[in-house]
Amino acid sequence: MIKRIAAKFLARIKKGQVPEYLKKNQLKPDDLQLQKIEKSIRENFHQGWRSEENYSPETYAFDLKSHLSIRLEEDRVSYIPWLNKTVQLKGANILEIGCGTGSSTIALAEQGAHVTGIDIDEGALKVAKDRCEILNMPATLILGNAADVYNEVKSQKFDLIIFYACMEHMVYSERIESLRKYYDLLPKGAYLSIVETPNRLWYFDGHTSRLPFFNWLPDNEAFDYSKFSNRINFKELYHEYSDENFLHFLRRGRGISFHELEIALDIPADKYQVMSFLKRPFMPFSLNSKFHKFLTRIYPNISKGFFYPDVNIIIKKEKNQYIENSFVTILAFFNSICEVGDGLTCSCL
Repeated sequence: MIKRIAAKFLARIKKGQVPEYLKKNQLKPDDLQLQKIEKSIRENFHQGWRSEENYSPETYAFDLKSHLSIRLEEDRVSYIPWLNKTVQLKGANILEIGCGTGSSTIALAEQGAHVTGIDIDEGALKVAKDRCEILNMPATLILGNAADVYNEVKSQKFDLIIFYACMEHMVYSERIESLRKYYDLLPKGAYLSIVETPNRLWYFDGHTSRLPFFNWLPDNEAFDYSKFSNRINFKELYHEYSDENFLHFLRRGRGISFHELEIALDIPADKYQVMSFLKRPFMPFSLNSKFHKFLTRIYPNISKGFFYPDVNIIIKKEKNQYIENSFVTILAFFNSICEVGDGLTCSCL
């Protein structure tokens, strides 16, 4: 009860902190537009394993409302003001990997950003397209796996590439390939952001299983352990192993950490130019507060943004100073051994 009251209180505070110049750009759909969007969600997104009959009435009503309006409001209140402090959204070219049903796409586009959205989920993308059309908000939306879609967007120049609540739904190889490709695509001075992505290092999985320590388990063990979750439309789905079932399980969401970034970018995390991370308020002296401090003490050299329950971080792309320094050292070494008799040096590199 206390936690719920505190959460509502913080939500009101955050809503009041959204700058007026951002608020005035927010669309105000009428009842007919909302009815059309709801119809699209029901017909395109809530199908198959997401069908209404697979939920309790209360859970389905919340999920429907979440995709209809709650997620958009959360994006407007929490993520848009934060992103806009680092990257001016008006006029920015943004690649949104993981546009889902389009809530975040609208939140970005209504601020004047030119958005290209990618999603692997055909039903979700159909809702996103309908939402943009109904609200008369232009955006380019592409169906496909982020790694595979790369060739369709590689000729474009982006100011910001966002992995928006999607990396947890990628398998390991997709995470590494996508991070590597899209970071390379960014010009120097542009930004890479990871938004609303559950942190593997955190002790509780609030995204998928709603169990403690779940993200610490190896994938196969987590699959077998999922039956102990109390989450409806999750605990009953993964009792029998098959390649199809296992992939579906991984797509439901597995936490990430800074390790994927280090592997994909081949840059140590303490070398990133972290421009900003989203701080999540903790109750003083709470377990969450103590655990966050504990993690930062274990690895104090990297950004604290990697130690919250969700990863929300913005990294500016620069020349890789880590590699560049090594190159300068090698160049000096070769010049030192290539001296010729007249005192000149040869240009070995």
